[in-house]
Amino acid sequence: MPRHNWSHDELVLAFNLYCKTPFGKIHNRNPDLIALARAIGRTPSAVSWKLANFARLDPSLKSRRISGAAHGAEAEREIWAEFSGNWEKLAYESERLMMRLRDQGLDALIGTESFPEGRTREAVIRARVNQAFFRSAVLAAYDLRCCITGLSTPELLNASHIVPWNVDHKNRTNPRNGLCLNAIHDRAFDCGLLTVTTDYRVKLSPLLMPRAQNHALDTFFLAYDNAPLTLPRRFIPEPDFLRYHNAKIFRAS
Repeated sequence: MPRHNWSHDELVLAFNLYCKTPFGKIHNRNPDLIALARAIGRTPSAVSWKLANFARLDPSLKSRRISGAAHGAEAEREIWAEFSGNWEKLAYESERLMMRLRDQGLDALIGTESFPEGRTREAVIRARVNQAFFRSAVLAAYDLRCCITGLSTPELLNASHIVPWNVDHKNRTNPRNGLCLNAIHDRAFDCGLLTVTTDYRVKLSPLLMPRAQNHALDTFFLAYDNAPLTLPRRFIPEPDFLRYHNAKIFRAS
């Protein structure tokens, strides 16, 4: 294929795939990567290299001395900055472009269902699209494993918002505002029965401390008190988001 510069839309699509692909699957044999390469008229190797270029910009990888490609274009840095500056907008835009490549409309996500009072079809579609992006990006960052227990059954995993969806619109789809948790710990995190400290350890609410022996509580919660989190391969949780959860959501008494 002839060489030509990457367009803005192509870079947005590549970054979308970078976000949603587990780190160990960024290679030219990945079917999703091959499909994107075919759709934009590039080789799988070129797309794989572009994703590796994005990895070199990932602060989570830099802090752990994990590097992607040694060199890259300034345009990649600009795309990274665009997403970081407005995850809500760019997540939706990248998913819209991806669906267009597949000859699918975004409204296919909601079909003919009714909408909550006061919600437009467009608003519902945008919310669904961004929720799906967030889930894919968070689960991919954690290699589809619960960061507390290591459970790796996708059907039992959730992408948990650290700062709730309805509190911080700008960071709703920011993967650094997410944890990959199994359904039980997701529920406990959401209602403040556990939190994660800024040194990435599990902290249980005193409300979970039993007054009598309880095997289930021991197994699912007490065994993990103060345990270190299994950190993601990228998009490590932002400490400021964790501080918010510690102060505003966690039930410390």
